[in-house]
Amino acid sequence: MGSCLSGRIKAVNPSYSASTLVRSSGANSKISSKHGNVLSGNISQASSSTVPPTPRSEGEILQSTNVKSFTFNELRNATRNFRPDSVLGEGGFGSVFKGWVDEQTLTATKPGIGMVIAVKRLNHDGFQGHKEWLAEVNYLGQLHHPNLVKLIGYCLEDEHRLLVYEFMPRGSLENHLFRRGSYFQPLPWNLRMKVALGAARGLAFLHGSEIKVIYRDFKTSNILLDLNYCAKLSDFGLAKDGPIGDKTHVSTRVMGTYGYAAPEYLATGHLTAKSDVYSFGVVLLEILSGRRAVDKNRPSGEHYLVEWAKPYLTNKRKIFRVLDTRLDGKYPLEKAQRAASLAFQCLATDGRLRPSMDEVVSVLDQLQETTKEADKERTEPIMQSHSFGSGSVRPKMESLEEGGNTKLSYPRPLSSPLFE
Repeated sequence: MGSCLSGRIKAVNPSYSASTLVRSSGANSKISSKHGNVLSGNISQASSSTVPPTPRSEGEILQSTNVKSFTFNELRNATRNFRPDSVLGEGGFGSVFKGWVDEQTLTATKPGIGMVIAVKRLNHDGFQGHKEWLAEVNYLGQLHHPNLVKLIGYCLEDEHRLLVYEFMPRGSLENHLFRRGSYFQPLPWNLRMKVALGAARGLAFLHGSEIKVIYRDFKTSNILLDLNYCAKLSDFGLAKDGPIGDKTHVSTRVMGTYGYAAPEYLATGHLTAKSDVYSFGVVLLEILSGRRAVDKNRPSGEHYLVEWAKPYLTNKRKIFRVLDTRLDGKYPLEKAQRAASLAFQCLATDGRLRPSMDEVVSVLDQLQETTKEADKERTEPIMQSHSFGSGSVRPKMESLEEGGNTKLSYPRPLSSPLFE
C-alpha cells in the first residue's frame, strides 16, 4: 500500500481567505475558526535525506517531491493556451483545464494524442491559496496509493502556480449523487458500495502508522472516480500531519467544510484521525440517502442530514426512510442495514467510540464480498435501464476525453471562513 517512508518534513498549513460563504449556503461552505494558531506538522517522505525542519523557501519544499517540474509554457501548450472550452471545473482556488501530454516524455501533444491530464491553475489573488498549493504538492508528491489521485507535476514560475493530475473521466462523487440529468444517472447499489470502500481505503492509508496524515476535508466533491468507478481522494490543501509520540491530537485552527466536520473538532480545534472518521460517516450517509449533508431546500427539520437521519439508522423498520428513493428498492436490505449501522458508528458524538478507518474498511469489504453475486443480480435491472455496466450501451455522457465542454470532473474548493 505504498513504500516504506522515512524522514519527516515540515508541512505548510493553508488557511482560506477567498470568497466568504455564509453558514446557510450549504454543504460546500468552508469553515474556519480561530482556535489557536495555525501549526506546522510533520509529513513522512520517501527519502533518507534530512530536510530543514522549517522551509525557508519554496525550493526547499518542492525539491523533496517525486513529481515533474513543468514550465508554464509547457502547460500552456498542453491545454491549448488554457482555452475556455478546456475547462473541467472552477472554484475559489482557480480553474481546472483539460490537457494532453506524451505518456513517456510528458511533453505537450495535440488534443486527442497521448495521455489526458487535468491542470489546476491557481488564481493570483492571495498568498493563502499559494500555501494550500504548497501543501498539496508536499502531500500528493510523496504519497502514492491506488485510492489517492496521482499528482503528475507542478509549475512554479514567476507568479504562476499550477498542479498537474491524472485525469479522472467519471468526475466527482458529488456529481453522481446530486446532479440530475441524462449525464448523471443514479448510481446502483453495488457501485455506491464500491466507491465507499475505495474512499475508505484511501483514508485508512493516510491514517496508517507509516503515514499518519489527517485529511481534514473529506467530502463528496473531493472523491474522484476513474473509468471503472475506482474512488480516489483529491485536494490535499487542508491535510495535516497527525499527532506523534504521546500526543493524542493536533491543536489547530478549525478548517474544513460545514456539514462534514466533527463536532469536537468544531468545538475545540483538536484534530485526530477520528475527525476524518466522522466526515466519512457523513459521506457514507450521503451515499446511502442521495441527500446532501446540508440542504436548505429541504423541508424544515431535514436541512441537516446527520440530525435528520441519525434516529433512523439503527431502526430496521425505518431505515427505508433514509435510503435513496432513486435506488427503486434495488438493494439487499440486510446489507443496507449494516451499512447504515456503520454510518451511525462513524457519527458517534464521542470520537473515541468511532471505529478506525481500518475497521471501516473491514466492514465494507465484508459487505462487498458477501453480497457480490447478490448485488449483481439485484442491480442488473437498474444498470440496464440506466445504461450502466457491461453488456449495455452507455448513456451519451459528454466525454471529457472527447473534448466535451461540461464542467463536471473536478471539485470546486470554495473557501469561506465562517467564524472570522
